[in-house]
Amino acid sequence: MRLVLLGAPGAGKGTQGVVLADHFGVPHISSGDLLRSHVVLQSDLGRRLGAYLARGELVPDDLVLAVIGDAIIAAMKTGGYILDGFPRTLSQAEQAYALAEPAGVAADAVVYLAVPDDEARQRLAGRDANRTDDADPAVIERRLRLFHAETKPLLDFYGERGILVTIDAVQSAHAVSAAIFAALSAR
Repeated sequence: MRLVLLGAPGAGKGTQGVVLADHFGVPHISSGDLLRSHVVLQSDLGRRLGAYLARGELVPDDLVLAVIGDAIIAAMKTGGYILDGFPRTLSQAEQAYALAEPAGVAADAVVYLAVPDDEARQRLAGRDANRTDDADPAVIERRLRLFHAETKPLLDFYGERGILVTIDAVQSAHAVSAAIFAALSAR
């Protein structure tokens, strides 16, 4: 199974990514976790990434692709992936699709976890204090604006390909998982 999870910050992509990866027996690849791990390691790449994350800005495509490319290739050797947090822009989606489609490794489905901004704000405010990208209300607002401007256009991109599944993610995590499994089995 090859799935992409889309949603606003705080929509539950990480939570559902773990559940789906366990269910399908494939790796959960969180672009946010990979980016933050580079920042913690203080590598050259990590220092460059840290500045973007601290401001709540999207990391440039070339840096994101450098971080997650190897993880995706490794995941394909195990039979698939649950990709959480990538792509975030139409450009990233187009680049990924151009590479994946000819190789036969494009996503089987894209699950959009829909939540209103107020719900996302509430969830982000309750997150672990170690998540510096969620600690500052101004950063949260910037991330939500970027989501609407940059990530929402992906819904049309994937909808046109017939692989978009929209899930009401305001429900409990268990109910969201059940809705995802039901939607995927109906495809």
